[in-house]
Amino acid sequence: MKKVFGVVMALLMVLSLAACGGETPETTEPETSSEAAGETEISEAESTDTSDETFVVGICQLVQHPALDAATQGFEDALTEALGDRVTFDLQNASGDAPTCGTIVNGFVSSNVDLIMANATSPLQAAASATSEIPILGTSVTDYATALEIDSWTGTVGGNISGASDLAPLDQQAAMIQELFPDAKNIGLLYCSAEANSQFQVDQITGLLEAAGYTCTPFAFTDSNDVASVAQAACDSSDIIYIPTDNTAASNTEAIANVVLPAKIPVVAGEEGLCKGCGVVTLTIDYYELGRTTGEMAVQILTGEADISTMPVQYAPSVVKKYNAANCAALGITVPEGYTAIEE
Repeated sequence: MKKVFGVVMALLMVLSLAACGGETPETTEPETSSEAAGETEISEAESTDTSDETFVVGICQLVQHPALDAATQGFEDALTEALGDRVTFDLQNASGDAPTCGTIVNGFVSSNVDLIMANATSPLQAAASATSEIPILGTSVTDYATALEIDSWTGTVGGNISGASDLAPLDQQAAMIQELFPDAKNIGLLYCSAEANSQFQVDQITGLLEAAGYTCTPFAFTDSNDVASVAQAACDSSDIIYIPTDNTAASNTEAIANVVLPAKIPVVAGEEGLCKGCGVVTLTIDYYELGRTTGEMAVQILTGEADISTMPVQYAPSVVKKYNAANCAALGITVPEGYTAIEE
């Protein structure tokens, strides 16, 4: 019996080992190189995909008037068309007060907005003082070197600042004055002394006009409170008045018109909004398109397509000669061919 039992047990062990040896272990086929690369590509794409990223843009506008309003609208439209509801705007107006610009942009910095748009010189200066990290784009800024006190201007601000300039060629403005008023002798230059870019334009065009034989006299007002009195002083000693792209003047065109039109003194303006309010002719840019240009720059910065530190300041692609038909008729001025009437 013991022998029989031993044989049976031996047979059972052999059968058990055979069964185990017959099982085929599961194997995993190695990944092909293409599959592994595909997974890596997907992983990288997921890590860099910004299609769902949202942005907040802070806009500080110095004051409300047609030119700055148009630039802001163009800026917002360009961003909205590119990014849709992924971008939201915090638009704040400083009502012409430079210290308020500082308060506004400091709020943007505290909120950690993704980009600041500074509409006019004072907001740009305030933003530059407030942050060196958040991207800043200026618009409706005439000369960035003057605004930011840059000595060696190369066309690029560098750092976290760039933008678009609203400068219409001053040599062409001087030539327009010669074309329309060849017999004038005295030109009054009316501007706000608090606006650095207004002073820049006055200095530049003075040299051009004096080279053409005119006598130029500056008439600077400090704010809206003395616009009318300074305009009257300019009328008393000038044959014509030139007003650069000045935000304070642009916000007070009615007060200026109430002085210059009764005095029969024509105003040559630096942009269309000024001319529409109190001028007779202008060499103007399109501020809406300038704002769009700035907005397109913003899209590139927010999406990572461009580095703001290397972006040159952009300029309006074209300028147009325009005239105020009503004011020209009131002052008996006949405008030659090549001028377009400003729409009422």
